[in-house]
Amino acid sequence: MGVFGELFNDFTGWLTIGIIIFMLVMMAYLFTMFINKSAKDD
Repeated sequence: MGVFGELFNDFTGWLTIGIIIFMLVMMAYLFTMFINKSAKDD
């Protein structure tokens, strides 16, 4: 667990977490758009 402590003490740790969350949000957004397009076509 010491590694995680050092990771969060450094700014890079938070930057990595932010990028991961951002990617998840973008994927969810694109996935929702894709579902909406499929629903409209149907």
